[in-house]
Amino acid sequence: MNKCVITGRITKDPELKFVPGSGKAVANFTLAVNRRFKQEGQQNADFIPVVVWGKQAEATANYMGKGSQLSVAGRIQTRSYDNKEGNKVYITEIVADEVEFLDSKKTDNTSSQIEYDEDMQQVGGDIPF
Repeated sequence: MNKCVITGRITKDPELKFVPGSGKAVANFTLAVNRRFKQEGQQNADFIPVVVWGKQAEATANYMGKGSQLSVAGRIQTRSYDNKEGNKVYITEIVADEVEFLDSKKTDNTSSQIEYDEDMQQVGGDIPF
C-alpha cells in the first residue's frame, strides 16, 4: 500500500500551472515537515515536494501561501529525467489526494514568516514551526 500523510508549512507560495490542451490545474509546493526529535537543541525538518491536481490545486494556490500550515494525504511517487548535462535526475514527491488547510494564507507583513536560502536553511522568522 502506498499511502502517506504529512503535516507541515509551505516554504514558498504554491506554483499553479495549467496543462496545455486539457487545461487541468496542477500546483507544486514544498512542505517543511518537522522531525520528531531535536538534534543538538535545534528542530530539524524535511523538505518534501508535493503535487496537487484539479480544483484542489487551484484552491491551494489561491488560499495558501508561504508559511501556511497544511496536512496532505496521498501517495509517494518517483520519476526521473535527463538534465541538460545528460545526467539522470530522480525526483521523489507526494501526489496529494487530499489537502486540508490548517490555517489561512500569510500576509507579506506578518512577522512570523520564515525565509529560506537556496539550500533550504532557515534564515529568518520568529518561530521554527
